[in-house]
Amino acid sequence: MATTESDLGGPDDLSEDEQRAVEAQLFRLADDELVFAERYTFWQVRAPTLESDLAIANNAQDELGHARLWYDAIQQFDYSEESLIYESDPDDFQHSTLAELPFEEGDWTDAIVRAYLYDEAEDIRLAALEDSSYEVIRNRTSRIQGEEGYHLEHAKSWLQRMAVDEDASKRVQETIDRLYPYALTLFEPVGDVEDDIVDFGIRARTLDEMRSEWEDRVTAFLPDLGFEVPTDAELATPVGRNNEHTEHWHDLHEEMTSSYRNLDRDTATVIMDQIDE
Repeated sequence: MATTESDLGGPDDLSEDEQRAVEAQLFRLADDELVFAERYTFWQVRAPTLESDLAIANNAQDELGHARLWYDAIQQFDYSEESLIYESDPDDFQHSTLAELPFEEGDWTDAIVRAYLYDEAEDIRLAALEDSSYEVIRNRTSRIQGEEGYHLEHAKSWLQRMAVDEDASKRVQETIDRLYPYALTLFEPVGDVEDDIVDFGIRARTLDEMRSEWEDRVTAFLPDLGFEVPTDAELATPVGRNNEHTEHWHDLHEEMTSSYRNLDRDTATVIMDQIDE
């Protein structure tokens, strides 16, 4: 595998500060993907067309697979899957609160706008990890980017279709206004390690730099379709990155882990082979 100029090596090669920064970046990635995937399952058999149903189910499966890749990387620091997900306190999670909000009942624009805002940010985030100094992140990023690119194109395609329908475009605008403040939480810091994440080369760009590019992309794409972007919107609270969540998260976590508890398990079921780098 290719290495970067300041390669940190593998899990056993890191200093305490380097490991702390790597873990923080991995938790950002893993928790976002897991919770988005869990929310996407709401739309299975509820999407407006069979094609949409299959697409959203595929996207959910992809996100779960990506979460598994990132959680597996965290497990290399002597965590277990059970402790990270099924036996973890819901307040331990650091995902953006955009991921945990329940979908508006029957409103397909919610799924599409949310996917667009997130996937645009994810595209930028993954690009900033392509040359990560931490080999595990670097290798897994390249495996994920193709699927995430499809998710972004899927959301853009639907927004283009909705833009030419008067009723749908009105709902899209209302959804943009409601979700945009939560999308800003994607760029909030995790703890006090964000400077280290960049200084150690784990991620190539700061949160402010990525947010600026995201805003540029969103304000170029959406207005071109006739939608307004609430660029003066205030950041939604709570943000999630600081382990503080909306009232919706505990119920979702309860649902997400219910089978594990109800079946009295103490070990997670493994449905994928060991991940090779």
